[in-house]
Amino acid sequence: MPALTGTIVAVSLSPTHRFSKSPQLEIRLRAGFGVEGDAHAGEKVKHRSRVRVNPDQPNLRQVHLIHTELFEELAAKGFDIAPGTIGENIATRGLDLLALPQGTRLAIGPSALVEITGLRNPCAQLDNYKPGLTQAVLDRDAAGELVRKAGIMGIVLADGPVQPGDAIRVTLPPEPHRPLAPV
Repeated sequence: MPALTGTIVAVSLSPTHRFSKSPQLEIRLRAGFGVEGDAHAGEKVKHRSRVRVNPDQPNLRQVHLIHTELFEELAAKGFDIAPGTIGENIATRGLDLLALPQGTRLAIGPSALVEITGLRNPCAQLDNYKPGLTQAVLDRDAAGELVRKAGIMGIVLADGPVQPGDAIRVTLPPEPHRPLAPV
C-alpha cells in the first residue's frame, strides 16, 4: 500500500502550448476546468494531438502531477530536470503517485480536490527536449510489462489554491482497485 500523504514541492503553468511550464508561487485549480491560466485547462480535451483525433472528448488531463523522486532518478542518468521542465503542473514528494489506483482522490491544500484519471503517456516531445529522455522515463516491471514513470493525470473536482508546501491527502476508491493506464 502506498503512502497516503505527500507534499507539494512546486507548481507550474503555461498559458501557451509549450513543452515546459513556468514555476509559480501558487496555481488555482477550478472544478471541471483544470489549472486556471494553463493552456491545457478546459472541459474538453486541449492536448493538440488529442484535439486532432476528437475535439469533443472530455478532458481527462486537466492537471499533470509528477513525483520529484523521478527527477532524482533522472539526475543519476545524466538528465537535469527541474519542476515544470517536462510539462507538469504539480510536483510532489513523499507520495508514490504511480502506485495509486484510478479514481483515487487527492485533497490538496485547503480546498482543492483532484481525481486521478490515469498515466501520462511519454511521447517524442521528451526526446525533443533532451535526447534519450523518453526511454529514461520508461521501465519494465518483474513481469516484463511497460512502466510509464512520467507522472499522472487528473480532473479537478473542487476549486482551490495550490502552492509549494501544501499537504496532499489521499482517499482511495472502493475496491476492486483498477491500476492506472495511459489517458
